[in-house]
Amino acid sequence: ETVFRFRPSDGSHPHITTLVPVKDSDGNVTAILCVQRPIREMANAFRPYFYLILLGALIMVLAVSFLAAGFLRKSIIRPVEQVSAEAARFAKEGDLGEPLGDISDYEVIRDLAHSIDSMETDMVNYIENLTAATAERERIGAELNIAAMIQNDALPAEWPAFPDRQDFDIYGSMDPAKEVGGDFFNFLLIDEDHLGLVIADVSGKGFPAAMLMMVTSLLIREKLRSGDSPAEVLCFMNDDICQHNHADMFETVWLGVLEISTGRLTASNAGHEYPLLCRKDGLFELIKDKHGFVIGAYPGMKYTDYELKLEKGDKLFVYTDGLPEATDSSENMFTIERTIRALNEVRTESPQGIVEGMRRKVSEFVGEAPTFDDLTMLCVERKAESETE
Repeated sequence: ETVFRFRPSDGSHPHITTLVPVKDSDGNVTAILCVQRPIREMANAFRPYFYLILLGALIMVLAVSFLAAGFLRKSIIRPVEQVSAEAARFAKEGDLGEPLGDISDYEVIRDLAHSIDSMETDMVNYIENLTAATAERERIGAELNIAAMIQNDALPAEWPAFPDRQDFDIYGSMDPAKEVGGDFFNFLLIDEDHLGLVIADVSGKGFPAAMLMMVTSLLIREKLRSGDSPAEVLCFMNDDICQHNHADMFETVWLGVLEISTGRLTASNAGHEYPLLCRKDGLFELIKDKHGFVIGAYPGMKYTDYELKLEKGDKLFVYTDGLPEATDSSENMFTIERTIRALNEVRTESPQGIVEGMRRKVSEFVGEAPTFDDLTMLCVERKAESETE
């Protein structure tokens, strides 16, 4: 046997002992041959061989690493660098480059390259569409600005409207829900003793509504000055608008003419909200006048006049449906009942005080809820003798 003694107990140096039996011709063991060598000599003899093996292994590792690095660079690193460079180029320049295509044998890298190609195409298309959409928004914005200018020009803007007149007072306001509203109000002195009053709600919003509003205002002014009654004006307006109404728009209109000296009010209603009348020292009450059909829906419609008498100190309040239909965050409407109660709380105010007071009450009721409809109001007062003196 061979015995390795790395830590001899007798204090000798580590050594290796090999024992071999010596036999005679009959196979009997006659002696034992013992060879003993220090482990140090064995280690010295083995060391050059070990270094040779280690050097060979290192050479093999380096060779394999070099080949692997070349393979990885060609198959993975270089394609990934191409993808990265193309992504950086597109981020900087923003235009399509040469397609990367099948730049690698690995499916993951090919998919990444195809994704970059697809992203560039999609982004270029998106930018083109966004540019077109931005241009369209700018066009719409310019159109809305024009519509807003048309609307503002059509509405009274100077208060008091008739500073030299002491026998009546008038005030109105229009708060659009969007940039341009579909409501409008107006008034004009037909002559020294007749005051024309109009409030309307045009269907739709934007430039078309502003244009129809302008047409309506011009038609009403022209026909009232020619001496037509409110019903005759509405009949003419309806036929004229129906003849050119290719956009199928319509509007509700309340139109009245007040004879200032007598207080006789002649009015006609084309599908609009009921007016409210407050007698001197009294309360606002709903006047359920007879409604005709809306303007612009069908030609040949007939409208009728009715009369009210405004005594000195009486106030007339007209409005659009944005007042009773104002909605809070819980989807509760302001309602006509609440409108009447709110009006009676400010009934002693001037027309301006009444309109501004109603605006405040509606704003408090609606709170932070979004506004979906225009709010338009007009109030006229035939002043009492003590106020005119």
